[in-house]
Amino acid sequence: MSRQILGELEAVLAIANRGSFRAAALELGLSTTALSNLIGKMERQLGVRLFNRTTRSVSLTDAGRTFVEQVSPALRDIQDAMAAVRSQQDTPSGTLRINAFATAAREVFAPLVLEFLQRYPQVHIDLVTEGRIVDIVAEGFDLGIRTADLVPSDMIAVPLGAPRSFAVVATPAYLEEHGRPAAPPDLLAHQCIRVRLPNGALYRWHFEKDGNALLIDVEGPITLDEASLARMAVLDGIGIGFFMEANVRDDIAAGRLERVLQDWTPPTSPLCLYYPGRKNPSAAFRAFVNMARELGKAATRRDLFPAEQ
Repeated sequence: MSRQILGELEAVLAIANRGSFRAAALELGLSTTALSNLIGKMERQLGVRLFNRTTRSVSLTDAGRTFVEQVSPALRDIQDAMAAVRSQQDTPSGTLRINAFATAAREVFAPLVLEFLQRYPQVHIDLVTEGRIVDIVAEGFDLGIRTADLVPSDMIAVPLGAPRSFAVVATPAYLEEHGRPAAPPDLLAHQCIRVRLPNGALYRWHFEKDGNALLIDVEGPITLDEASLARMAVLDGIGIGFFMEANVRDDIAAGRLERVLQDWTPPTSPLCLYYPGRKNPSAAFRAFVNMARELGKAATRRDLFPAEQ
């Protein structure tokens, strides 16, 4: 519905409610002449008179009364909908749809998503995790989360923290029994947890040191496509696993797992929240992006000044 038609309908209802062109014109911020011309034009388009006019009074015709009875509820619904949308510009509410890799979602779930819901309980978050790279605009998402090197160039990116790294880990008992690999090729003599990618291919473990990159096709007793299952297998002593460091950080700190080949797993691109440029974003959208910026700044500060923590 165009702004012009909406204005014409509001004019008809204002005159019907006020019973006066002059009072309706004051309510609408128009001159009486402009309002009269507007109604005259509308009546010519409809081919019927909506109002009986005299110098002393205004009343609806039968056609006008039928028109008002049918239009009034619909216009009220439209006005309520517009008011609801405008309110989202002031108070965060409504739904935000976010697409993320599962590993990325696990890293930001507590400090960003859950914290956001605590601050803004009127917002509903629809978080979809999947391994494939999607076009968030084409698939109806408001925001995406992935590593900085995978963010499309036409998107706005908000870093969520310091660079991340992979971690090669095993239980102390496994390493005591089988020995510690000193270089990536040593993994070929070990039992490893194999990883299957979303496209069905087996993941080749990636290593880098002093500018030299290596890809290792590990062997092992099990192949998995879910990091949480791989972690369970490693914790049970089945073999060596390859993870994002954040996924096993607590296990390493608690001594349940030990890290090996750390000098071959340098930092990689940080995670980013990303989204297309948009006009008039909702209050919920603005609040989420602002909170992501806060998280990124705090993480960077912890990385630069760890002694303050």
